[in-house]
Amino acid sequence: MPRECSIANALGVVGERWSLLAMREILLGVRRFDQIARNTGASRDILTARLRKLEEVGLLRREQYEQHPPRHEYVLTEAGQALHSVLLTLMAWGDRYVTEGEPPTVWRHRCGEVLEPVTVCASCREPVRTEDMTLVRADRMQEAAG
Repeated sequence: MPRECSIANALGVVGERWSLLAMREILLGVRRFDQIARNTGASRDILTARLRKLEEVGLLRREQYEQHPPRHEYVLTEAGQALHSVLLTLMAWGDRYVTEGEPPTVWRHRCGEVLEPVTVCASCREPVRTEDMTLVRADRMQEAAG
């Protein structure tokens, strides 16, 4: 039986290319379907399905901005806004290990410096490094052979 895992659960919600790219656009302030489709390159039917799923799981909500004809835009919920740091970290990883040349998107923090996202411990505020972590619990841990 596969290991129960919050990463797998999260990927079940946003682990598809067009879902993440749609979330990227909405986080960048693009809220209307045609603009999201243009900026992601997703086909209209695939994008419709992905946006519908993101709405169903509570990451987005649709708000009407025009009555005749009825038109809607997508707004992030609290859960959707919480994905921002995940996407920034994924972007930083892509900038460093995948993208050749200069990063295509650069953010500046309010302090004036270029933003370099870092995961820190909520208690001590120190950067999180693999060697500083100790596993406390993992359900259904597989025992090492031997």
